[in-house]
Amino acid sequence: MGLVFKWSLRLFMLLSALAGLALMAVYYLASRSLVDYNADYTVPAISGQVEIIRNNSGVPHIFADADEDVYFGLGFAHAQDRLWQMTMLRRTAQGRLSELFGERTLNIDKLIRRLDLYGLAQRSLSAQDADTIAALEAYSAGVNAWLRTVNQDALGRGAPEFFVFSPQIAPWQPADSIAVIKIMGLQLSGHLEEEVIRARASLLLPTERLRDLLPDTPGPGIAALDYAGLMQGLDLPRYAANTSAPKDPLSPFPEHGLAGASNAFAAAPERSAAGGTLLANDPHLGLSAPSIWYLARLDLSSGGVIGGTIPGMPVVLTGRSDKVGWGLTTAYVDDQDVLIEKLNPDNPEEYLTPDGYKPFKTAQSIIEIKDAQSQTLTLRWTDNGPILPDTHYNLGTITPLGHEAALSWTLLTDKDTSIQAALRLMRASSAEEVIAAAAEYIAPAQNLTIVDQNGIALKTIGHIPRRNPAHQSQGRIPSPGWLAQNRWLGVMPYASNPEFQRPAGGILGNTNNKVIERPFPDHVSYTYGDTQRVQRWRRLMLNRQVHTRDSFVEAQLDTVSFTARSLLPLIAADLWFTGEAAPEGTPERQRQRALELMAQWNGEMSEHLPEPLIYAAWLRALQSRLIRDELGPLETEFTHVEPLFIERVFRNADNAAVWCDVLQSAPVETCTDISRQALDDALVWLSEKYGTAIESWRWGDAHEATHDHQVLGSVPLLSVFVNIRQSTSGGDNTLLRGRTSGKGPEPFQNVHAAGYRGVYDFGDPDSSLFVMSTGQSGHPLSRHYDDLGVLWRRGEYIPMSLDPELARAGAVGTITLVPSGE
Repeated sequence: MGLVFKWSLRLFMLLSALAGLALMAVYYLASRSLVDYNADYTVPAISGQVEIIRNNSGVPHIFADADEDVYFGLGFAHAQDRLWQMTMLRRTAQGRLSELFGERTLNIDKLIRRLDLYGLAQRSLSAQDADTIAALEAYSAGVNAWLRTVNQDALGRGAPEFFVFSPQIAPWQPADSIAVIKIMGLQLSGHLEEEVIRARASLLLPTERLRDLLPDTPGPGIAALDYAGLMQGLDLPRYAANTSAPKDPLSPFPEHGLAGASNAFAAAPERSAAGGTLLANDPHLGLSAPSIWYLARLDLSSGGVIGGTIPGMPVVLTGRSDKVGWGLTTAYVDDQDVLIEKLNPDNPEEYLTPDGYKPFKTAQSIIEIKDAQSQTLTLRWTDNGPILPDTHYNLGTITPLGHEAALSWTLLTDKDTSIQAALRLMRASSAEEVIAAAAEYIAPAQNLTIVDQNGIALKTIGHIPRRNPAHQSQGRIPSPGWLAQNRWLGVMPYASNPEFQRPAGGILGNTNNKVIERPFPDHVSYTYGDTQRVQRWRRLMLNRQVHTRDSFVEAQLDTVSFTARSLLPLIAADLWFTGEAAPEGTPERQRQRALELMAQWNGEMSEHLPEPLIYAAWLRALQSRLIRDELGPLETEFTHVEPLFIERVFRNADNAAVWCDVLQSAPVETCTDISRQALDDALVWLSEKYGTAIESWRWGDAHEATHDHQVLGSVPLLSVFVNIRQSTSGGDNTLLRGRTSGKGPEPFQNVHAAGYRGVYDFGDPDSSLFVMSTGQSGHPLSRHYDDLGVLWRRGEYIPMSLDPELARAGAVGTITLVPSGE
């Protein structure tokens, strides 16, 4: 027995030693790619010395005599800190994920290839002017200079992920940067899925009930549409099962309700305590580790520019110079239409047009797949756009037999000058020059909030489709592509895009809300990303005669839910303080205690309170009870509460209270019955998940921000090191927006929020504030992997100045690039 124990101990010690050595080897290899922020490099393709000065947060300030050398320095810095992220963005745009991940990502690659995003980016190079080409080439040279340095100095393949996946990295090309913009446009698109869901719902509901469930954004608009009427005589499924596969973390295609959001607001000098214009901006995208955003300062010949960049592009997308500041919010322009194409029954390679049958434009594309045979994909296009597969966006549920779905989309152009517009914008010196520069911007459509030293402005930028006044569905639902009136007539002139300059009230802003009301076909959209946050923003702006940097920060971080304040009095009107006393431990007592807490709650979605959790679970259960008997499988597509729907039902607008009656039951349920049952559903679910002590529940336990690594975040053990999880306040409808996942066992996880926040005060420019949701580095071993995320979670910021002396004085590292003369 002693001998067995002795050898078992020796074996354990040996295995422990081997494991320790393996961990040391892994750490050594991974740490080789940590960036030395104090180093000198001799590199080709620059005309003079370049300095990359990083501050204590790892933010680079890039100085050079020539603009092209500054762009080179940004490419070098991006590649140092985010090489894996950049290569993944490029692979996604190229439809080449399956080369690394096998059949798991095959459907993603297939759809990307059908959209031809990378081909469009390559062909768009010919549309750029000489300055833009020079900037793209210099940026690419900077990226490639770092790749060469990694290879020459054996710097751990540039990122730890390349030890797990293929280390082969193709040189960066100018078209790659344009392709990154295409991917961002894809992530911010939502009207395609909205059309499909509206069509599916119209097959199940009468017109007036469809208007309840999918209401137009308040203001005059058209009523709901009848998809079956447009497709008369065709066999359309009603209770069709969903055809789309669950979303992969690597997929760039947004889920319903997660197609982008943001806040931006500005104050004119007369509304600013310091006498200068004010601007705040926090763009919202899906959370990840690292964040999609990267802070940087560029010292251009036209002046310094500082703010948020996206690795892969040589532009500051949101930020300021010493003369102007600009912020972005998704405009929700209706820039996508699904056209149902009719196949020739005698020749399926032809489709019907207004002039008769016409052959598809086709091409072959080979997809290489790890550990599997490659596949050859036949790509097809019509005059309206690419043909999409039935397996995406649930198109199979609304496409009749003998037909295919095509997509018209402003992003699908091979003359995309969006990056050219962004580069010109950085050199603008006034709001008027910014608006003029943005005329060349194509997609994704954005609301651009602008301040200069004298005033404020807001302009919708990007192409808005021009539709025929006789369009059958006005772009609301898929329509027959063979009818001329349903086809686009080009795009609207840029001058007709909504524009507001120097308003009399001195305040401008956008929270993805409706900005203008115009009749079809001059409209912008019928549905927007927000009808709620704007109400709270308006109140905060009107509460003060003058604003300060701190009041803008306060608004940016506001956690009060206008939605909760407006809906709770409706859904609980007959439940407050009613019923007989109930003993502890009974469902009735649990409900009474929850209602007591809710009656005293002010609507603040604080991570430390139980009330936001009760409210969110109650509303989620309530909407499910209202719609699941009418919608069948389609109910699972409504993952987030639609406040206007709940309000219409409980106000009985146009007899909307009929939603409260359960169709399959004999009794006639009232809205009070459904509300009480939904609250009980929520309390049972919460008690099972968090225990029965209501006072111990915390919204932050459910509303964790999920900054997950897209690739390694689901790997056991590794996920502990690469994922960043934080308890957060806010919610779906607060200015401090933390959009919940809406599905799965953790439906309230914060998955979509402000990855970047900036507040700029032109009365005291050096006091401008910035922060991002993780850190500058994409390397899990770097202290800059998550250091800014700690500040972000607490609602804190870092100052960023355009003063070169301040940058040098606060430097913690300086990289000097010297030309090699090659």
